[in-house]
Amino acid sequence: MRIELYDTTLRDGGQGEGVSFSLHDKLLITQRLDELGFDFIEGGYPLSNEKDAQYFQRVQNLPLRHSRVCAFGMTRRKGIQAADDPGMKALLESGAKTITIVGKTSAFHVTEVLRVSLEENLAMIDDTVRFLREAGRDVIYDAEHFFDGWKSNPEYARQTVRAAAAAGARMIVLCDTNGGTLPEEVAQLTREAIAALDVPVGIHCHNDCELAVANSLASVDAGAVQVQGTINGLGERCGNVDLISVAANLAIKKRGYEVLLPDGAVHLTELSRFVYETANMNYRSHQPFVGPSAFAHKGGMHVHAVARTTASYEHIDPAVVGNERRILVSELSGRSNIMALTSRYNIQDDRPLMDRILAEVVSLENVGYQFESAEASFDLLVRRCAGTFTPHFERLTYHVGVEGDSQRGVLTEATVKLRVGNQIRHHVAEGDGPVNALDAALRKALERMFPNLAEMHLVDYKVRVINSEAGTAAGVRVIIESRDTHDTWGTVGVSENIIEASWIALVDAIEFKLCKDEDKQQQ
Repeated sequence: MRIELYDTTLRDGGQGEGVSFSLHDKLLITQRLDELGFDFIEGGYPLSNEKDAQYFQRVQNLPLRHSRVCAFGMTRRKGIQAADDPGMKALLESGAKTITIVGKTSAFHVTEVLRVSLEENLAMIDDTVRFLREAGRDVIYDAEHFFDGWKSNPEYARQTVRAAAAAGARMIVLCDTNGGTLPEEVAQLTREAIAALDVPVGIHCHNDCELAVANSLASVDAGAVQVQGTINGLGERCGNVDLISVAANLAIKKRGYEVLLPDGAVHLTELSRFVYETANMNYRSHQPFVGPSAFAHKGGMHVHAVARTTASYEHIDPAVVGNERRILVSELSGRSNIMALTSRYNIQDDRPLMDRILAEVVSLENVGYQFESAEASFDLLVRRCAGTFTPHFERLTYHVGVEGDSQRGVLTEATVKLRVGNQIRHHVAEGDGPVNALDAALRKALERMFPNLAEMHLVDYKVRVINSEAGTAAGVRVIIESRDTHDTWGTVGVSENIIEASWIALVDAIEFKLCKDEDKQQQ
């Protein structure tokens, strides 16, 4: 059975706190959704702002192969004809062939929020859907507060959805707008709605009880044929249902359902991270299926079992959703973690070396180091313990100066003194902050001898206070993420001085770049 996936990231997702999409962002996300095979993409409410109005003009130029773009709106205003309603005019002018209309299902909301009679609300639903259908548009009707309304006044809720269906809506979508309904209630009321209607039903869940995915799947099992939601669960309050998890469960875990294009599921991790990056948000590390931690193993017992059979602690192959397995190392690790992470060095039979590496990890983590996001620093640690690491340069001194005035603003200058081979190199550089200035000075000192550093750049910088109870004397952990044309890697530094912690992580980043390039040349 084909289950339609209706994405409302661009509208409902954009209503989430801290989420804002530019017009360009919305068009890029539209293209990505179409490439995976999402059936509907809700672009926004064209009457609400100029950006949404422009979106519907620009999206017509995109060569979409699968997705249908929808415009969103509300039932006509009370007391006027649908043809005279500005919202109806904006919906038609959008050019969208499918229009989604939201209307009141709950008698309480009709009388207390909308402040109209129950009869007028039914007329508003009928007039709106009928007007759009007569204009040649396909209409999806979102029954707002359906579950709350049906539980409090089932007869009136039934009248509202029947009015929309009788007026020509192709589908009635049951909305758990407050996100407070339980899965067994969703399943039962979905069945009751299907029995009352002669058109298909869909489901639209919010996540206020952390049940949006469970509720959506329960509704599908009860007969719903469309799921509305957002990528990564973005949305107001606690968010909407995460369509990433819905798609993965329907495509992989459950049987008898078809979603997306045949190869769509393998791109879910890529899509999730693309939307996070477009919205300038951090990944949700523990997000099911696609999060960086979804298939990460840290405990020694877990890693040992996964090394023998991945199914022991993984419910699916991470590659099925485009994710990857990660082995973490920490004070909780055992030899199995070290063996997994050092397999390319062929040192797994050297038990004393394994013990030295593990002891070093435990010692460093005791003072604040973490290697979960700093695999490059761990790589260098292994090389040092194995005696195979030769530094490419010796750090002698460094100095960072910051000065500012009302005329020139803040100026940052860094000076580094290194020994490279038999030469002493002493260079100074300015930068946008201490780390940028140190990076620039290091490059000046090293790029003549190591020209491959020109292709390396820093892409992220994170600082975490380790022992906050120490106040301004607290230690800090700095994580630096670096990238070149082939790889991305993380390094870590810890100190009570943020500049020193940054210097340690920065030097590790450069040393790792030089080491890995030499390894490739020797292969």
